[in-house]
Amino acid sequence: MNTTEKSLHYLVDKWLAPAPSVRIRVVQFGRIQGGSRRYVHVEASAPSGTRAIFFFLHDDGCWCVFPPQNAQPSMTAHRLAA
Repeated sequence: MNTTEKSLHYLVDKWLAPAPSVRIRVVQFGRIQGGSRRYVHVEASAPSGTRAIFFFLHDDGCWCVFPPQNAQPSMTAHRLAA
């Protein structure tokens, strides 16, 4: 996967399609889920109206428009040598 295509700047361009007449601003940023996950709330203001979207930082360093999944506890059984 190309990490450039998952950068925050790339995704803002992709989802909010800024043009010279569109103003982009970060409305809010912070951490979720006990302080380990980051998010950014970005807003695009244009003459046609305002749009906003949340972006979430995943464990692999890529930003996405959906939040990362929580790690679920799991048990693994290994066969013991006889």
